[in-house]
Amino acid sequence: MLSCSASPPFGTRMRANLSLLAITMVLAASAAGAQPTEAAALADCKAELATVERDMDEARSRGQMLRRRQLAETRDALQARCAPAAPLSREAQIANVEKDIRDLRTELDRAQEELRKLKSAVP
Repeated sequence: MLSCSASPPFGTRMRANLSLLAITMVLAASAAGAQPTEAAALADCKAELATVERDMDEARSRGQMLRRRQLAETRDALQARCAPAAPLSREAQIANVEKDIRDLRTELDRAQEELRKLKSAVP
């Protein structure tokens, strides 16, 4: 007699796959659709994270380590997407603009050198 205790019942796997599919669809819809308000987006993120973490706990309790790892990756992606972007400090903004200026000057120097070579070349 074969024992099925090592693998979860079909319904559990199907429910887990459906929840992962639902999360994926929500992520795709939110990326493709209109931008919701910041508060609504944060609430959606928190709800999605709670669902993923609940599914992770369930997978861990059932010994489904691969599924738990996949959910952890989904959670990490959600956290990265949902984390509010911290505004740059004044010093960081200044540093960015100074870097842009240096890059533009370097590009201008290259273009001027190319122009000098073209003008000095014998036709």
